[in-house]
Amino acid sequence: MAQGTTIKHKKKTKSVLKNIRQSAHRAAINRMNRTRVRTSIRRMRTALTAGDTATAEKLASATFSDLDKAIRKRTLTENTANRYKSRLTLALNALKARKA
Repeated sequence: MAQGTTIKHKKKTKSVLKNIRQSAHRAAINRMNRTRVRTSIRRMRTALTAGDTATAEKLASATFSDLDKAIRKRTLTENTANRYKSRLTLALNALKARKA
């Protein structure tokens, strides 16, 4: 913005304050769910890169469950979560094929 111009602020009415509280609460929930999904995906990817088939198979169901929860809570879109699941499944199947 140019120097000297004023910045418009919303009035601090009850509804605006409530909206601020709601958006902060939703952001915290979304952050928590996104963190859970990213952590589970990271764990599964480390198991896959390490070549640990048994651990990767155990983590697969938990990871897919976390992704489905993120879809239900609208943290992730369905296409994004399904893309993650597809890629992880392909990597797991490739690892199984290599071991066999």
